[in-house]
Amino acid sequence: MAGTPKHLIINNPYTVPKRHWKYDRESRQFDEASGRRPAGYVMATPGARAGTFDDPGVFVEIPLVNMIRPRVDAWRASGYPGVTSTTRTLLEHWNDSEARQPDRRFFFCQLEAIETLIWLIEAPAAEKAGIDIPSDGGDFQRLCTKLATGGGKTIIMAMIIAWHVLNKVAAPNDGRFSKNILIVAPGLTVRERLSVLIPDSGGNYFDEFRIVPDDLVPRLRQGRVRIVNWQKLQWDTEEKLAKKKSVDKRGVKSDEAYCREVLEELARSRNLIVINDEAHHAWRAPSGDVRGVDKAEKDQATAWISGLDRIHRARGILTSFDLSATPYIPSGRGNEEERLYGWIVSDFGLNDAIEAGLVKTPRIVIRDDGVPDAQTYRSKLYHIYNDQEVKDDLNRKALPEEPLPDLVNNAYFLLGKDWLETKRRWEAQGHDIPPVMITVCNRTETAARIKYAFDTGGILIPELNAPEKTLHIDSKVLAKAEEQDEAVTLAADTGDDEEGEDSEPKLTKAQQAELIRQMVGTVGKPGELGEQIQNVISVAMLSEGWDAKTVTHIMGLRAFTSQLLCEQVIGRGLRRTTYDIEKSGFGEEGAGDGSELSFSFRPEYVNVFGVPFTFMPHESDSEPPPPPPPKTMIEPDPDKAEYELTWPNIVRIEHTLTPKLSLTVDDMEPLTINAMEIRQIADLAPVVAGKPDPTRISPIDLRKLGEEYRYQRLVFEAAKSVFAVQRPAWRGDDDFLLAQLIRHIERFIRSNRLRIEPELFMQDELRRRVVLAMSMSTIVTHLRQYIEDSQVESRRLVFDEIRPIRSTGDMRTWFTSRPCERTKRSHINFCVYDSTWEASESYFLDRPEAVEYVSAWAKNEHLGFEIKYLHRGVVRKYRPDYLIKLVDGTMLVLEVKGENTPKAQAKRKALERWCEAVTEQGEFGRWVSDVAFSPGEIVEILPRTVANSRRSAQRIRS
Repeated sequence: MAGTPKHLIINNPYTVPKRHWKYDRESRQFDEASGRRPAGYVMATPGARAGTFDDPGVFVEIPLVNMIRPRVDAWRASGYPGVTSTTRTLLEHWNDSEARQPDRRFFFCQLEAIETLIWLIEAPAAEKAGIDIPSDGGDFQRLCTKLATGGGKTIIMAMIIAWHVLNKVAAPNDGRFSKNILIVAPGLTVRERLSVLIPDSGGNYFDEFRIVPDDLVPRLRQGRVRIVNWQKLQWDTEEKLAKKKSVDKRGVKSDEAYCREVLEELARSRNLIVINDEAHHAWRAPSGDVRGVDKAEKDQATAWISGLDRIHRARGILTSFDLSATPYIPSGRGNEEERLYGWIVSDFGLNDAIEAGLVKTPRIVIRDDGVPDAQTYRSKLYHIYNDQEVKDDLNRKALPEEPLPDLVNNAYFLLGKDWLETKRRWEAQGHDIPPVMITVCNRTETAARIKYAFDTGGILIPELNAPEKTLHIDSKVLAKAEEQDEAVTLAADTGDDEEGEDSEPKLTKAQQAELIRQMVGTVGKPGELGEQIQNVISVAMLSEGWDAKTVTHIMGLRAFTSQLLCEQVIGRGLRRTTYDIEKSGFGEEGAGDGSELSFSFRPEYVNVFGVPFTFMPHESDSEPPPPPPPKTMIEPDPDKAEYELTWPNIVRIEHTLTPKLSLTVDDMEPLTINAMEIRQIADLAPVVAGKPDPTRISPIDLRKLGEEYRYQRLVFEAAKSVFAVQRPAWRGDDDFLLAQLIRHIERFIRSNRLRIEPELFMQDELRRRVVLAMSMSTIVTHLRQYIEDSQVESRRLVFDEIRPIRSTGDMRTWFTSRPCERTKRSHINFCVYDSTWEASESYFLDRPEAVEYVSAWAKNEHLGFEIKYLHRGVVRKYRPDYLIKLVDGTMLVLEVKGENTPKAQAKRKALERWCEAVTEQGEFGRWVSDVAFSPGEIVEILPRTVANSRRSAQRIRS
């Protein structure tokens, strides 16, 4: 598909990108190309005029990433060979979409990033042949993950911590891992937000996003995580001490003393793992000045890296994990991209993030009705600062009251009108928080002039002329606040005036700086200081602490010498307001046949003037950015505590089997195996000069296994697998159990209850044996289910050690833009709908006629009620739709949208067994389950369940 796209989102955020936008030099249009975009970046064509309209740019790949990607893909497809059992457990957990709520699934870019790091540490050495990670010049290893703003770097940090800590706890002598983690942040705001990476802190990401399986949480808490600002790493060199006028002549602190001061609780730890957030600030500065880089930036980089050097000398750093959207070393040259970190091992750049819908889509000016730039033929609004008159005017030390250049005024009027239209649209949809326009200026004098123009009505948009809603950021003042170890309290002293009356509270300079920091950090957040800010004016870059999601318009009034610099500025406005999925009209998700995906994120936009972000297509849609959907707060209602529901939080159910197994094969459900899903022949070719040689094919033919695997061996292998699992629950002789298993399994394999499709595989003896050998896990799972169902003598519930009982009152507050309705007989204030079917079910549960059957109910979303089940040999987690307390106290677990697939049947069977086991326990009352296969069936299920409960109670009494 060529031309102007309707929107740029063409990939599923949860799977590997299957297409990308590619510029066609001949047609001068963007084509939708199949396959993933190679890792790399686009820089201006050498010799082309800056900002030339038709310059397609030159693609510069990142060779190391493009070498690693296919190897990680193959390693993933082959089941992660070489990893520890702990790492395998984590990888399976992270890839299990059922282990977390739909809005807590991990993006593909997050999974690929952690998989790449694991591959580099744990994969067999042969798989990494030829991979050489360049050093940054220091003595410890650095590995960099390049991920666009909004891609979820904090989640990756949590994964790194879990991976290392759990492995070290499981194998204390494994020198590849550490349970001591040092995180370095670029300032106080980011450090505060990274507190979610401390495992035992309130609201931590490990609990919020279920980073680790529940049974591994206690082990995770054995890890120690320390988070510091980079300023904490600063130290006085001999040169600095010589300049100080002090009688203290003790000299530079030793590395030992330095580590005690910086590491504190980790001071005695060795072989640390370091995580550098916003690691583009951490680079080794060459001696002397770096052209185009101010001294403060160089000093920060020097302090950051030299501090880590000292820690490495004294304590040892196993690996330093760098995370950044723009990991490059400033060079002072125009093409700063040439200095990208050489140790980047994975890359998911801004264009990839836009195509996957992870961030807002930036829309730049491509034309207007004025005279274009004489050299580039682009609209002058494309790079406003590049206009010579504007550049000359904004580069002088003008007074605040001096008028702005006409082109700048013109630009603000156009962008302001568009902002106003957006604001009115948001207000019409009930959104009380305004959209935000941000301006990035070249110098403090320019920022002061713009602030004055807005405050005095010089910008002809009255709604923007609101000083109380305008935030002018003094970068130096903000930097002082970000340097602090802890936030300064804002409680102000009051003095007495001459008449003895209290005067206005006075803030110290430190408090004023802290106030600005808090305002910057809360722009657009309900109930916070910066909630109503709508106009932000800043010099140079906004700090890394900036994470406002309500930015809809950006004005750039400075020089932009590279695309990475443009990306840094635009990135301040790209955070999405919501991650709601919408249908895209495409084909089936994950079909693997080149068809489109069934859903994507809803497009969101930020409109940009003056930032020459090129080498990306623009969209045909020119409507103003839509407002973020209204958010509804979902939480337990304290006024409806009478409807609180509780349930046992069960880790597993241990069974005790009867001494004699008596399975009736004819009573078992048929098991159907699809032979077409089993690959029996594979052709391999040797690789020559990096490419396979098709003239020397070596086939692998599994059909030969049919000659080796006789039925007796198949039966014995299956029996051993069942025996290994059931042995702890067995009360009799082990040999007797194995003999019984062999007899029952042989009968099952030879019976008509085991079917193979297509029929050809049933008739061909050799093929049938191959299929059975390759399907042993499925067969064993099927048999285990019937053994446990028919031979259980008793069950024992094993509860979660930390939270053995859970309730609706435990649910954490969350927000949604999905349809929802306020509830009556539910402890949770709203019921959120995923379908009209669910809406009708919840409507009936609150109807007056349901009072005869229902005393309380809750939709099982974000509640944490889960049932573990086994499917195809893998333990999975299942969240039924509703918990319903009936009038007689019976708890009904109800599933709607019922399907009859093998997987759905396994879920329901596990739920039935769970209910039976909990009921047998006796402490939690009677539990039952049911499923609605069609809308409205709940009307029949409730009276039927109540009637059954009454009959059961009568039988017990009699």
